[in-house]
Amino acid sequence: MEWWLILLLIIGVFLVLVSIGLPVAFTFMAINLLGVYILWGGTSGFLQLVQSIYSSVILFSLLPVPLFVLMGEIMFQSGVGVRMIEALDKWIGRVPGRLSLLAIAGGTVFSALSGSAMASAAMLGSVLVPEMRKRGYQNAMSIGPIVGSGGLAIMIPPSALAVLLATLARISIGDFLMAIIFPGILMAFLYTTYVVVRCYLQPHLAPSYNVEAVSLLEKIVSTVKYILPLGLVIFLVIGLIILGVATPTESAALGTLGCIVLAIAYGGFNRKTFISSMNGTLRVTVMMFMILTGSTAFSQILAFSGATRALVGLVIDLPLSPLLLLICMQLILLIMGAFMEPLSIMMITLPIYMPAATALGFHPLWFAAVILLNMQMATTTPPFGMVLFVMKGVLPKETKMGEIYKSGIPFLFCDTVSMTLMFLFPSIVLWLPMAIKG
Repeated sequence: MEWWLILLLIIGVFLVLVSIGLPVAFTFMAINLLGVYILWGGTSGFLQLVQSIYSSVILFSLLPVPLFVLMGEIMFQSGVGVRMIEALDKWIGRVPGRLSLLAIAGGTVFSALSGSAMASAAMLGSVLVPEMRKRGYQNAMSIGPIVGSGGLAIMIPPSALAVLLATLARISIGDFLMAIIFPGILMAFLYTTYVVVRCYLQPHLAPSYNVEAVSLLEKIVSTVKYILPLGLVIFLVIGLIILGVATPTESAALGTLGCIVLAIAYGGFNRKTFISSMNGTLRVTVMMFMILTGSTAFSQILAFSGATRALVGLVIDLPLSPLLLLICMQLILLIMGAFMEPLSIMMITLPIYMPAATALGFHPLWFAAVILLNMQMATTTPPFGMVLFVMKGVLPKETKMGEIYKSGIPFLFCDTVSMTLMFLFPSIVLWLPMAIKG
């Protein structure tokens, strides 16, 4: 059978199964079963499929994923994240969009402690939105900054999705986690700039209010008590990788231990917190790994059929410059991101995109960082972004999805600016890992 017929069959089955409401993980498994039956000798190929699934989830490099998710769950369930927000609040004076800036600052710091965008958005939304509503903040400056900064957990290490992407793309996890630090900081800076400028031009979106005076001593005490200890966790996760002392797996384990110690020290760790954290971690991790189990088999089916090689050849032979090809590839990801979740998109596209990127001469770390930013945008892109649905769950029931969509769109434009700067200045991504390697 010709490769293009196999590809059309795979796409057709996928669209049919998704349209009838079958979960994505089971959709990919059905496609893999069909592909194995057709290409790998009928039922005898199912044994190879089982071996492929087994080999895809026993990788030692995947161990940080549940640990990063667990870190975020512990920070959220124990209330440590709330104390961090309160300490940051004392340092933000009477500036335009004060609470919106607090959401961005809190999201940035919390992202360095959590590998889960959903946990970050849930914590920020439940803590800050009620106060914002009470102060008269409009949706653009209450929901929007939380939707944007919640997604920073994908771009600022530790990031569970970054580990999965690096694994699928077969690049160094440690180098990749270092490569995305500056892009994540750049995004936070652009969010902050947007909020300040818009609140200055349209002050009715975030009305100013009298802020209770806080002494310098109280600020310092709160910082030492609730923020500096979090810096220790950040060091355990990121600093040890940068120094070359620990692998990503070892740093994830140490970071999780640090989060548990902090939760105990602040009196927020108990049996209920532990059970809730484990339940949340299991739900997210199982969802990720169920989709991931289909990745290896799906890649093998595409490679066996010749579709991967043929599609890469088609991309390379197009009469377009490498930059235009790169832009077209990202536009495809953006469109897919409006309807699918990031893991599914990565599973479909990486077997084709990474070989094409290598053939076009793009640096794998840089290209993977651009894709990860695109996946971050997918979590906040209407109509099916995961962070958008998390926000719907923590907001008052009368809040409509359309209001959430509209509030998050300006921050998608900020993400687009970040991606453009990464295109123009690849050193934003590559400088840190290259400098550390010497």
